[in-house]
This record gives sequence, structure tokens and C-alpha cells, in this order.
Amino acid sequence: MRIVVQKFGGTSVASEERRRQVAEHIRRAREEGHAVVAVVSAMGRRGEPYATDTLLDLLTHVAAPHAPDPREQDQLLSCGEIVACAVVAQTLLREGLPAISLTGAQAGIVTDGRYGEARILRVKTDVLHRLLSAGKVPVVAGFQGVSEDGEVTTLGRGGSDTTAAALGVALGAELVEIYTDVDGMKAADPRLVPEAPTLSGVTYREASELAHLGARVIHPRAVEIAMEGHVPLRIRRTGSDDPGTLVWDRPHGGRIEIRSDRPVVGVAHVAPLTQVVVSGHRDFNEGSLNARMLEAVARRGVSIDLILVSPHQLMFTVPEGAAASVQEALADFDVEVALTGRLAKVSVVGAGMHGVPGVMARIARALTGAGVEILQTSDSHASISCLVDADRLPQAIRALFEEFELGKGR
Repeated sequence: MRIVVQKFGGTSVASEERRRQVAEHIRRAREEGHAVVAVVSAMGRRGEPYATDTLLDLLTHVAAPHAPDPREQDQLLSCGEIVACAVVAQTLLREGLPAISLTGAQAGIVTDGRYGEARILRVKTDVLHRLLSAGKVPVVAGFQGVSEDGEVTTLGRGGSDTTAAALGVALGAELVEIYTDVDGMKAADPRLVPEAPTLSGVTYREASELAHLGARVIHPRAVEIAMEGHVPLRIRRTGSDDPGTLVWDRPHGGRIEIRSDRPVVGVAHVAPLTQVVVSGHRDFNEGSLNARMLEAVARRGVSIDLILVSPHQLMFTVPEGAAASVQEALADFDVEVALTGRLAKVSVVGAGMHGVPGVMARIARALTGAGVEILQTSDSHASISCLVDADRLPQAIRALFEEFELGKGR
């Protein structure tokens, strides 16, 4: 059985017209000989009645001045996707497609039981295989699963992408298609660089790096799951015939081209950020002071990035809204804490940059030439990130886009 998993985001199922487009995508895949599993997100965005953020606002208002109970929050938030999958399934039935809606639990998605940020442990595929063998189109509620002890859990932001990738791997799908409101991954944010082309193909590593570093077209966990299971992903616009972006290391039996003369495939960014610089007179290595300060920040639930550790200084960045929590976490240590806000992290990504000399020099030349000061840097095998003033972000993105000739796409 040739299986395709198709995931449709919230904007793709928010209106009657868009849901008819969803039906056409599914019909076309079936006509091409595929069995189809559809995964759907909650309909619409904040302010619309069944959107995830609307439901969260409702529960937050009821719980104020306290935070909502995590269990009750997951119970409510899971309803958004259940509403969507029932509505989409009914749309498919009306269009002559034999659909059936399933919650995450009914689809066999078993999680570790952490409310709000659960991870999928396994997928029990017997129900899905039985329905597919009977010619049905299972429409699965994304973003959710059930723990070993029967508790409803949600998977965190981007959880429907993760659901689709996990189902694709578990079912041995030929392809997982992510349908959204853009036509694929772009070489840069089109709001800042309108002419940025759609990338026709990227490696798993490049897609994961772009997603982690600010390109919000797909969730990085979904890419990681697909990579582990060697299932290709395709990111496409709902209602369009454009091929979008293929995410795989071996498309059509070949390989995605990685050229040393074009080591970068895209630019991504995250903003706003605050830089934290912790200074002191004693050696931070003594008594594991570095570790104790980082642990204190972690206990506040703050995720840190761009970390630089030295004997007398600790430097990192946090989301701008977390700066006050960092100050509180470090208040009991005999150190000086300096905060600099309104910053942004801009990153270049490309599997071809590993081992290629001069990439950082080109970044520095491009940013300096655009009047953008580099405040801090970090790198991996497939990315280099620079911390810059958020007010200079458009100039930084444009300078890197032009320096690495990203207008040619891939």
C-alpha cells in the first residue's frame, strides 16, 4: 500500500473554500494511487472561535490571577483539533470521499504524559491500517496524543507537524506533505526580502536549522522525526499546484546539490532578544559557579541561547520577555548583571558551509558594509548566527541575502 500523509494547517481548514481545496488535494492523491491519512490543525487564528490561542485565552481568563491547571489546559486545547478533524471529515464525506475523523488517542498516538510539551513515544498503527485497507481516509486531530495512563496531552507549538511526521514514519509513508499558507521554505523572510525565492530542495539538516533559527514554516521536531525515519517531507501551499520545497537527503534517487561555491541556502532570524552579560571578580569555575547560575536560570523556565562561558564572564541571550526572570534568578549571586534589549539573532544556513574557509569573513564583511554591528556569534556545522541590533535587522538580512547570492535559490 502506497501511503501519503497530508497535514493541513489552521489557515488551510479555516474556511469552506479552503476546506474544499483540502478535499481536492486528498482526491488527487487517491487518484494517483495513494492511500491518504490527513492530519489537521485547529481552525484559524486567535480571535476565531476554535483556534488554539482563542481557547487558551478563555482558560487563562477563567484561571486568573493564576496560571491554568496544565491538565485542564491540555483537555481544552485538544478540542480545537478535534473540532477541525470532524468538520474536515464531514467536508470530505460531502465531496464523496470516504472519511472518518479520529482523535490523537483513537489514531494510536501514545505520548510520555507531559502536559503541554508531550513527546510521542510510539504510534499504534493497527486502527489506521485497518481503515486504510477499507479504503477510508482517516482525518487525525494533530497536536495531541494520550499517555500510557489515558491522559490527554498536547505536543506544544507546531505539534500537528510532529503528528504528521510521526504517522508518516510509523506507517512507512512514501511522503509527508505539509500544506500551509506559503509555497515552501524561502531563502529569507519574504516580509523583509520580497523577492526571496522558494527553495526547491533542502536537506533535513538545513530544514531543521532554518526551523530552529526562526523560519516558522515547519516545526524542527517534525523534520528530526522524518530524518530518523528516512521519510521525505514536502512543504506546499494549500490550493496550489506548485511543488513547494522538498526536504530530503536523496530526492528521486539522487542527492540534493550542495555546492562549495554557494555554501549558504537561506537566512533566518529570531527577535526580539535580550543579551545577558554576567561579570564578577572571582573565577566562575570555582565551586561550579557557572553551572549554579545556569541552573538557577533554568529553574525559572528560561531557555538560553548564544552561550559564551569564560572564567570571569558569562554571556547568553534570552527572549526579551524573560529578562526580568533572569535578573531574579541571579539576584542571590555576587555578580553584576547587564542587560541589553532590542536585539535579534540573524543566521545563515547551509550544509555546504562545513569545512569551507572564509564564510565567517564574508558574513562580517557584508554586515559591516551594511552598518550592522556584530555583538556576538555562534556556529554549528550547518549554520552561523550573529547577534545584532533589532533595528538593523532588515539591513542585516538584505546584506546576507545579497552576499551569498540567495536570489538564485536552489
